[in-house]
Amino acid sequence: MPFTQLNSDHIVTTLERLAARSRDRFPTASFNNVVDELIGLAKRDRRRSQRLSRPYLFLRSGTIIAILLAMAGLAYVGERVFNWARDTGTAADVFTVFEGVEAGLNIVILAAVAIFTLSRVEERLKRSLALDDLHELRSVAHVIDMHQLTKDPTALLRLGPRTTASPERAMSEFELGRYLDYCAEALSLAGKIAALYAQSSRDPVVIAAVNDIESLTSNMSAKIWQKINIVRDAQPAAVEAPAE
Repeated sequence: MPFTQLNSDHIVTTLERLAARSRDRFPTASFNNVVDELIGLAKRDRRRSQRLSRPYLFLRSGTIIAILLAMAGLAYVGERVFNWARDTGTAADVFTVFEGVEAGLNIVILAAVAIFTLSRVEERLKRSLALDDLHELRSVAHVIDMHQLTKDPTALLRLGPRTTASPERAMSEFELGRYLDYCAEALSLAGKIAALYAQSSRDPVVIAAVNDIESLTSNMSAKIWQKINIVRDAQPAAVEAPAE
């Protein structure tokens, strides 16, 4: 695999390592289930994105058949004009030539329409497959964002009293920082899974959808990193903890 392309196997491996790290540190967190779901999507999308770069042979076979039928039709029209001129012993007149040309043009037009339709069918099938998977990735990104939504680092500063409706905040500064970092990492990997489709497709609609997901996950990660910076500022400067 060249270094100019994403390696889907490495993405899956990184996700599995993230799942192990999160489960070791937060064994009861529901975020672990989201990461497991993302791993399943990554394995499935790895296969599906690779299919986008391969032709649909049954549709390509239809294109070849249409070309062969067009060539056979043109040969048949030419043979009929030639046989008519040979049987009559005279050169084909203008009307006969025009009739042959008209029949040939009809054959060419019908073949062109068939080829264009088959190529569009292949494009639409691949686009539909990619957009369905990308829509699912977008939904998972929002689920990941929901898991960090109530993780408010300003609560560590204890600037005011809790309300009766305030969520439970049992995490320490270090644990909260790690949890937010795992969420940001999961969002980044979701964007990389989407990028596999842009790597395998030249469809502008698919590429636009991939860019939209990457922008979405980047914006969500940026908000999470703002929280992480607040957590780091709240930690004592003398305390150093392992990064994992």
